[in-house]
Amino acid sequence: QVQLVESGGGLVQPGGSLRLSCAASGIAFSIRAMGWYRQAPGKERELVATISSVGRANYPDSVKGRFTISRDNAKNTVYLQMNNLKPEDTAVYYCNRDPSYTSYPWGQGTQVTVSS
Repeated sequence: QVQLVESGGGLVQPGGSLRLSCAASGIAFSIRAMGWYRQAPGKERELVATISSVGRANYPDSVKGRFTISRDNAKNTVYLQMNNLKPEDTAVYYCNRDPSYTSYPWGQGTQVTVSS
């Protein structure tokens, strides 16, 4: 049974940082390209970072230079380090497969709120 469990969200002031974690089970994690996504109220889910099985990362311009995705295959965990957070980063954040592949069932996500 595939399970993705996101954690690490919270309330942070603009300019602050958070580190999100996503623990995966029931999948061959080490060979899967993974991604972080977010969905703000009233908006569609968007991709914010991907990482290949060998650690190659990609980001959209909206987060490039501020977000860093990484993975620990020994722990079946993917991380998202978010720095210099902005109010527009407020959203529920999810992890899943790279969008080039059929997604796994979505987890519950973790709420990130950037506000002063």
